[in-house]
Amino acid sequence: MTSHLPRRRTVLSGLVGGLALTAGAAGAGPGAGAAWASGREHGGRGVSAEPYVPIPVGRGGGPAETDRVHVLKVGPERAETVVVLVPGMFGAANDFRLVAGDLVRAVPGIQVWAFDRREENLADRTGFATPDPAAYYLDGHYRSQDPAASGYAADWGLRLTLEDLRTVVLAAGAGGRRRVVLGGHSWGATTVLAYAAWDFDGHPGYRDLAGLALIDGGVLGAFEGTGAPVQDSPEEVRERLAAIEGGAVFDMTLSAVGLGSRAESTQIWYQLAGWYARVDPEGRSVLQPRLPDALRLPYPITNAALLGTLVDAGFGWPNDISVHSGRVADSGAGDDVRGWIDEGITPIGRVAAAYAGPEPAVWEWYWPSRLSVDLDVTDAYADTDLARSLGLRLRHATRIDVPLYAFQTSYSHGTVLTGAQRVVTGSRIPYTTYETDEGMNHLDPLFAATAQNTMTRTFAGFLARG
Repeated sequence: MTSHLPRRRTVLSGLVGGLALTAGAAGAGPGAGAAWASGREHGGRGVSAEPYVPIPVGRGGGPAETDRVHVLKVGPERAETVVVLVPGMFGAANDFRLVAGDLVRAVPGIQVWAFDRREENLADRTGFATPDPAAYYLDGHYRSQDPAASGYAADWGLRLTLEDLRTVVLAAGAGGRRRVVLGGHSWGATTVLAYAAWDFDGHPGYRDLAGLALIDGGVLGAFEGTGAPVQDSPEEVRERLAAIEGGAVFDMTLSAVGLGSRAESTQIWYQLAGWYARVDPEGRSVLQPRLPDALRLPYPITNAALLGTLVDAGFGWPNDISVHSGRVADSGAGDDVRGWIDEGITPIGRVAAAYAGPEPAVWEWYWPSRLSVDLDVTDAYADTDLARSLGLRLRHATRIDVPLYAFQTSYSHGTVLTGAQRVVTGSRIPYTTYETDEGMNHLDPLFAATAQNTMTRTFAGFLARG
């Protein structure tokens, strides 16, 4: 199996495999959006309810049904502190499903809201409620978003994301009656720092917050150690904006590594793999026969083992798109179907549980190209001419005065914390918690077993400090 390392922005909070998908444009309406509440398990320990709640936001120029975001709520409604978490590139609310449950159990008096951007309204997730999700998606029955009919997404950059996020933060704060800690993973951490420094019509973003949390991401060179620097020179920005103006409104870099010709192709394959691994982990893989020959193992495997081959570091994927999970069994049971053996810090069942729901959304299907540009430019974390030309209002970075938590894995070789330290040095942040676990890959903090997740344990300590 040949691995391919795309640019950093391709894989922040995304998983890449060499899967091809030919998707149709026909099908049913959007799958995201219904409020949902039910008792679900988090790797064997229950959280009583996980409502997936729509929140109206301002007009974004697209269809009326896109003028809303969603939050996955975990924990007591009467909590005194709400932790709002922002996923990274190609990530969605379920990235934090397990993290949320672990934090709520560890810290009394908190609730977690995992944020889904307005782009999630474009995804057709109805196929996961059909008897045969693989056929629905892989045979082209779903509704695919046509970039040519989505010109409005050319303006879906950081400004709109932060305006939407502020609606969520203010709702979480309940008019000042509750504290709000804002955190994010990877480019979600970049988004969090942008919020803190942002000028909302004269109101600094950090004043809405009681704390900040950066999980393996940030600004000021946080991603330098990955070997793929940000693309933020004026020349690069001009070229990228011209491409958006020409119709490239959705970031297509996942398809560029051979994962299918549509913006959503890879996301659908991985979401399917997680779904089948959750509903029938020991069953013979439904997806394996449909894989390209180059990626199909020479023996049958279970649904759980197929998900494992896509997400585990042992199968050749780059550090930033993998977890430490385990391996395929050396031999199988009936018909020699080989299962998955957990040997690492991230059991494959927890990855599948995160994928499963309540809304099957651990991937963002349609990431706006303009948001990629704006987040790259945000790395400088200053009110520069280039930032102003893009409408980025990064005016208050030096005045931030709330506590900060920063966690890094092996992903950046140390530059995530270096970037966080630069933020602290240039601000009024009163105290900071810096944590590192070099035994983790970029996605392990999202899915690792509770007892082995250094991030959730240390983040809980930060939250408990108040």
